[in-house]
Amino acid sequence: VQLQACGGGLVQPGGSLRLSCAASGRALSRGITAWFRQAPGKGREFVSAFRWSDRSTYYGDSVKGRFAISRDNAKNSVFLQMNGLRPEDTAIYYCAATDRNYIVSALRDEIRYHYWGQGTLLTVSS
Repeated sequence: VQLQACGGGLVQPGGSLRLSCAASGRALSRGITAWFRQAPGKGREFVSAFRWSDRSTYYGDSVKGRFAISRDNAKNSVFLQMNGLRPEDTAIYYCAATDRNYIVSALRDEIRYHYWGQGTLLTVSS
């Protein structure tokens, strides 16, 4: 499966933005689709994940209550709605997918994901 992330840009603190991850090659509707991010000079951080089998959603502590992951089966896409953006949310955001249904502790680990998009840059600044 090929993943294409888009929707990044420059946003003021407190603003909102929605990222999109479109898949091609096969349907996304199995396993787990996730978002990770990498800020300048830092490692890759888990942001959110969607488990297709039971539609469960998971969030990193730093984005819980502000970000929401969703999907559109018809568009074969997953979205990340980001509200209340902060300067520390500035990063390259990557979507990733795996065919496996990992337990909660494992799905936050980037090495579990086989497919990755190219990343889209979000800058939060006034």
